[in-house]
Amino acid sequence: MNRLSKWQSRLESLGSKERDTLLGTSLSKRFTRLPLWLSHPANIGGFYGLLVAVALLLPYRFASDDHTGWLADWGLHCCLLLVACFFLGLCSTIIISITGRFPTAPPRSILYPMPFVGLALLTIDRTNIFEIPAIISWLLMLLPGPMYVHLSWAPRWRLLCMIEDGRNPFESIESEEKEYDSFSVEEESEDTELMSVVDDFESE
Repeated sequence: MNRLSKWQSRLESLGSKERDTLLGTSLSKRFTRLPLWLSHPANIGGFYGLLVAVALLLPYRFASDDHTGWLADWGLHCCLLLVACFFLGLCSTIIISITGRFPTAPPRSILYPMPFVGLALLTIDRTNIFEIPAIISWLLMLLPGPMYVHLSWAPRWRLLCMIEDGRNPFESIESEEKEYDSFSVEEESEDTELMSVVDDFESE
């Protein structure tokens, strides 16, 4: 049995809710198709930094009067973006490995427009239409990627690694559910015994 068939068999052994937690939405499903070493949260964060850097080409080239030094300026900021997003993804991996937190859905309606708003504000600032603090533009462009990695992908990547190692990432949840079910059964039996005692007392 090859690696792909093993992965499919492990995936099919999970319930639908567990599969949804493991695979996530369309974006996360694309990342799950990659090898684990390539889909490391630090690499995904660095990839987001690269996307932002590519988007900055136009405002750096055309929205400035400096037509000679823009490439060096863009290259420096590109490297800073890559390193920052890579480092934040690495920090998220370490934090998730310690806390063992499960993935949560990021606020897409807020995160998805943020890079475009930040890019627009940066362009407006560089064309001197309005003076906008640079930190606002950079935060709007930089935060969505690391937030997605920390909230959604880093916990999901941890679960995928556990599946790859042959472990059940939902074992703790299943044990808690079993304990809750057994506790409920015990409570029901105690209630039944109590009701029978009350009925016997009333009959007397």
